[in-house]
Amino acid sequence: MPYLDQTMAKKPENKNYKVIAENRRARYDYAIDSDLEVGIILHGSEVKSLRIGQSNIADSYASVDDGELWLTNAYIAPYERAMFSHEERRKRKLLVSSKELSKLWAATKREGMTLVPLVMYFNDRGLVKLKIAVAKGKQNHDKRATEAKRDWGRQKQRLLRHGD
Repeated sequence: MPYLDQTMAKKPENKNYKVIAENRRARYDYAIDSDLEVGIILHGSEVKSLRIGQSNIADSYASVDDGELWLTNAYIAPYERAMFSHEERRKRKLLVSSKELSKLWAATKREGMTLVPLVMYFNDRGLVKLKIAVAKGKQNHDKRATEAKRDWGRQKQRLLRHGD
């Protein structure tokens, strides 16, 4: 029986993982409860535009309408060389299992949560994926508390670094 090395058990890194767009403000404006990876239905010219990195999901949101999950107000720039171009801010259907969809619907309708896109990326197979979060909006005093906590963490790191 051959000896099993610890390095053999590790999962290989995703070499093709590439972030397309990130919503950095989401963690500041919302208290994130949980997140979920979903697929997205795109046209050919939209994929071409995403490959050159021309998109923005900062002002977008997801919602459950008529038993389907939709991404609204996400910007994907038109691809200049496309024969048939696409609308820049059209509603795009998100792909999720029916079990997850019912959980998301319950969270938004009953609990008053919001579905916020966090990051759009190409996975290791080259497919476009979107990570959405179930979140609740923060009040101003919550944002100040988060910022104070972050500042104290930075200050503590500085003190530990220079205290040696």
